[in-house]
Amino acid sequence: MRRSTGAVGALAAAIGLVSGAPAAAEMSVGANPCPQWSAVTVAAGYGMLENLAFDGQGSMLLSESALVGPGAVRALDASGARSTLVENVNGPGGLVLVGEDAYFTTGNTALSGLLGIADGTIDAVDLGTGDRRTLASGLVMPNGLTRLGNGDLLTTRDLGAPGLTRIPAERPGSPELVRADLGTVNGIATHGDRVYVSTSFDPVSELKILSANDLHGPVRTIPLPGVGPLNIADDLTVGPDGAVYVTYNLPGKVLRVDTATGTSCEIASGLTLTSSVQFGAGRGWDEASLYATGFDGTVRQLIPPVR
Repeated sequence: MRRSTGAVGALAAAIGLVSGAPAAAEMSVGANPCPQWSAVTVAAGYGMLENLAFDGQGSMLLSESALVGPGAVRALDASGARSTLVENVNGPGGLVLVGEDAYFTTGNTALSGLLGIADGTIDAVDLGTGDRRTLASGLVMPNGLTRLGNGDLLTTRDLGAPGLTRIPAERPGSPELVRADLGTVNGIATHGDRVYVSTSFDPVSELKILSANDLHGPVRTIPLPGVGPLNIADDLTVGPDGAVYVTYNLPGKVLRVDTATGTSCEIASGLTLTSSVQFGAGRGWDEASLYATGFDGTVRQLIPPVR
């Protein structure tokens, strides 16, 4: 999720747009006692950080927005060295690595979402040459981004008319709305034959689980603790343990969700407007740790209690 200038007003408008009862869920859960992960600041001083991904070659990629003017896709290595991969990006959102390319969304702004402005794209940048190209255009507020095993991309929209959109690998110029009945979908990840999405502004925060092979089929719903608009569940990732790790943006928390049991627990808090998490990958990054971005422009390492 991204908030730009007028963030408070956009949030209020989004909450006002939420209506209806939450979708039927399998069980009601509360936050269970959970060992706390320790947080260490890796880097600070960025603009609003929306998402991160690892290129597997030693760099963490960051989608950064600015209060005024365009954003960028930045690169950070484990030594702390910073660089810019892509400049002049309007509302950068989700990031996905595909071979030698980094895919990212643009136009991920509250204004576009609430007003239905179709200025969003899915772009790709060659990590070696820096060459940038557009795969899909005419999207409204593409936020989260993931890639299916068949090469199709999925992107989410959580403001205005929320929904899940597919960008077919064979026809990237012809994006198609997959479904609009999932609520205010934001974070998204694929693991095996499952697609996981979080909802931001629904009355109850939820984790939705879809079949990657049948996106129009049945949806499993796991309710998460707290009031949806006060949590603003944001991005998520699937860990090596099979659990789903979900960020709560507004309170600055990270939850671990056991999808087998439907239970969840809080593993970290006090992180300041947490927007995304990923496990470390590549040279210099700890694979057992989660790395988190925040709207405060900070990257944090979350270290598990047992290593």
